[in-house]
Amino acid sequence: MSKKRRNHSPEFKSKVALAAIKGDKTLTELSQQYGINSNLIVKWKKQLIENSTEVFASGKGLAPDRESEIQSLQAKIGQLTMENDFLSKALGR
Repeated sequence: MSKKRRNHSPEFKSKVALAAIKGDKTLTELSQQYGINSNLIVKWKKQLIENSTEVFASGKGLAPDRESEIQSLQAKIGQLTMENDFLSKALGR
């Protein structure tokens, strides 16, 4: 019978990788603490270091998908504001 493969969340991976970067504990201690192989910790640490520039890539520090979400929400706010203004004028308030 084979083991089911575990999928770790991005939050968990970043927490482990940051702990590895801090260097307070050895890889063995971290692997025992989090219950994962030390090779995974090395891999996640390397990915974090290599991709850390993407965090600061845009002027706002947001991912492109977050920026589009913000734009759509701002458009919705504008639409609702116009509807509220129209209804308040129609009702004489």
